[in-house]
Parts: sequence; C-alpha cells; structure tokens
Amino acid sequence: MTKGQIKVNNNGSLRVTGDVELIDAQGNIFDTKHTFSLCRCGLSAKKPFCDGAHKGNFDSVVSAK
Repeated sequence: MTKGQIKVNNNGSLRVTGDVELIDAQGNIFDTKHTFSLCRCGLSAKKPFCDGAHKGNFDSVVSAK
C-alpha cells in the first residue's frame, strides 16, 4: 500500500495525494481521484472538496515546528 500524503496549503486547501478512502459521518464513501483537495475554510459550495472559494477570503499561515 502506498503511503498517503496530506499537504496543508497556506491560505488554502488540504491537498490529499495517495491511496486514501474519504468517508462521511454516515459511513458513505466519496468518489475521489489519486489527488484531490479538501476545503478547510468552510466557504466551498462542494464540501468536503475545495472549489477555490477561499481565494482572498481565508488567511491561515501554517508552519511546521
């Protein structure tokens, strides 16, 4: 199994790459591709996926410690 990766983009989405399964609270599995982006600003009309609505409306600088 390939190791999945989640990248936290500054002022943007969570970029998911790899063989992962995305499941909602009721146990339903979303259709996903090998790489996709998840919304973390709450503004997307396609939640849980990012639709770019954060651009200019979301400010969150991320740094690893």
